[in-house]
Order: sequence, then C-alpha cells, then structure tokens
Amino acid sequence: MGLLDNLENQAVTSLLGNSSNPLATSILQMIQTQPGGLQGLVQSFHDKGLGGLISGWVSTGPNPPATGDQIQQALGSDKVKQLAAAAGISPDVASSAIAQLLPSIVDKLTPNGQVPEHSGVMDIASSLLKSLSQQRAS
Repeated sequence: MGLLDNLENQAVTSLLGNSSNPLATSILQMIQTQPGGLQGLVQSFHDKGLGGLISGWVSTGPNPPATGDQIQQALGSDKVKQLAAAAGISPDVASSAIAQLLPSIVDKLTPNGQVPEHSGVMDIASSLLKSLSQQRAS
C-alpha cells in the first residue's frame, strides 16, 4: 500500500470514525450521482436558504453544525428517506446522522476551501468510497 493509500485511509477513518458506515457511503454516492455533483449540492443548499451553512463547510475554517431539520430542508424528505433506507435506519435518525456526517464529508471534498472541478470531486469521492469498501473487506 502506497503513501497516498495510507493518507486516504487515514482521511476516511478520521472522517467517519467507523469504516463500515453505510450512511457515509450512501452520502458519498449521493454526491457523486447528484446532478452537478458537489457543486449541485452546494447550489441546492443555497437555493433552500442554507448557503451560509454549506459555505462554512467548504471554507477552511471550522465547520458550523447542522441540524436534522436543516438537512431535511436542504435535501428533501425523499432523499433523506433513501439514505435512511440504504443505512437501515429511520428517516429521523438519518437526518441527525447526516447532519453529523455531511459537514465533514463536504469539508474533506473541498480541501482548499473551494469546490473543485466536478472531476476532482469525483476522484476524491471515488477514492473515499474505494477506501471504505477495502476497509470493510479487511
């Protein structure tokens, strides 16, 4: 395993705490498949009046906390239900859990305080997903 693999694994571990977190995996997949990717997610938060919140996660400063209600507002109840089902938890629990995970995930996908080009986000997200699946297999 190379140095970059080690760094990715450390980033995933610090990001998730638990390498077998199906909700975190589902969130990364959601970002990858969302129209516009991470930029689309950022735009969605802005459109729903939560631009300041997600801008804080993108920036290099501390991540402002989110609430389950803000997650419901930004993502919509259908998306939260999909993520909850993928993780095998209730939508209420999912909203709170996503509120804990999403700021860190967005922060990790924007290491320089800016949303990278779509392909750069895809590369980072793919690496995180690959690391998650490798850690589950070991």
